Amino acid sequence: MSASDILSYVLPASYLIGSVTFILGLKMLGHPDTARRGNLIAAGGMFVAILGTIFFHPEVIRNYIWIFGGIALGALVGTYAARKVQMTQMPEMVSLFNGMGGACAALIGLVESTKTTDSDTVRMLTIIAGLVIGSISFAGSIIAWGKLNGRIKDVTFGGQQFLNLSLLTVIILDVILLAAGVLPINTFIYVELALCIVYGVLFVLPIGGADMPVVISLLNSFTGVAAACGGFLYDNKVMLTGGILVGSAGTILTILMCKAMNRSLLNVVIGSFGASSNDNAGPAEAKDQGPIKEVSLSDAAMMMSYAKKVMIVPGYGLAVAQAQHTCHELEMALEEKGVEVKYAIHPVAGRMPGHMNVLLAEADVEYPKLLEMEEANSEFNSADVVMVLGANDVVNPAAKTDKSSPIYGMPVLEVENAKTVIVNKRSMKPGYAGIDNDLFYQPKTSMLFGDAKKVLQQLIMEVKAN
Repeated sequence: MSASDILSYVLPASYLIGSVTFILGLKMLGHPDTARRGNLIAAGGMFVAILGTIFFHPEVIRNYIWIFGGIALGALVGTYAARKVQMTQMPEMVSLFNGMGGACAALIGLVESTKTTDSDTVRMLTIIAGLVIGSISFAGSIIAWGKLNGRIKDVTFGGQQFLNLSLLTVIILDVILLAAGVLPINTFIYVELALCIVYGVLFVLPIGGADMPVVISLLNSFTGVAAACGGFLYDNKVMLTGGILVGSAGTILTILMCKAMNRSLLNVVIGSFGASSNDNAGPAEAKDQGPIKEVSLSDAAMMMSYAKKVMIVPGYGLAVAQAQHTCHELEMALEEKGVEVKYAIHPVAGRMPGHMNVLLAEADVEYPKLLEMEEANSEFNSADVVMVLGANDVVNPAAKTDKSSPIYGMPVLEVENAKTVIVNKRSMKPGYAGIDNDLFYQPKTSMLFGDAKKVLQQLIMEVKAN
């Protein structure tokens, strides 16, 4: 076998390595103990596939200065951003990176559309599908990024759903006409791109913050499908594998998120749950349910120190205060006194899927202590104290009892079944759904106001003093 014959196998081998490492890495992401290693393995496989493409793909224009200059610039920006970002900003970064993936898929479609004849229907359909899905994902992800960091507010107006559906109908009709060669590709591909970007913006604008975990996973699946279209287009096995994995994982996660909220995907997309009808609207007014009961730091520490079992419910307030490490310290202080400590995790707590799991894993909380909603609900009855840290809508009993509530039917953590509930919040301001929480007014609930990190630090000192 000649050297040229051997080299012809290098590119397929690099793609095979990339595909296998993607699958292996995704499998390892399923557990915190192996997640970091799985991420590195998948990244290594991607690096091999990139090098194989640069040096051994027959159609690559080998302008190495531009290629490696772009790689170096991207690597520097990505590394800096990843090191600089706080864990509280991770949902924003996920949205931004996902948007960049969609933009790449859209640009591939735009460039390839100029090289394809109108008669090549299948290839043209693949190109347009990648452009449409990628550009919608890009525009939607950028809006989601802006909403997560507070730069963009929820925007709703009369006839919005009709406008969105009409725009989507026009986009689909254009796809059919472009793929069939009825419309000139060189002109109308730019019209299609503009329509998709507008639709991506309008699609995400009205969706409220409480639905952001679902929206992020849905947009993530869009980007995966768009990348898979690129894999079909170039007959690139590693792009195809990566796109299918991202697309299918994002779709499954979206379905699980909807199930966790007891809502259909259509209801999430058009229901605007958690959105305000007025950008300038303030928080929803509290119900007239009587006075709340406050608890002092020393009393809260006393109750937790002499409890047999304490369950902690983390929420976005914990993330904002960057208090995950302090929370772990409180856990260890309680365990030194013989208290059993577990965490109750709601699937949509935070601003992205698995947000609380990521925060607590960063703080080295042991994975077996993290209970999913169903398991946690079965253990609240045996808990002496439940401490809610910055969570709101996911512990609201109104979801089970108040048919007029916008969160009615959403499965929640049934913390009210514990003997005592301590809720740490900075104020009585409603959560992202914009509604008051019935839990705060129940007889067994006590409020502990203050920044989560400062409160936890003081609780640790009080617990150690007891």
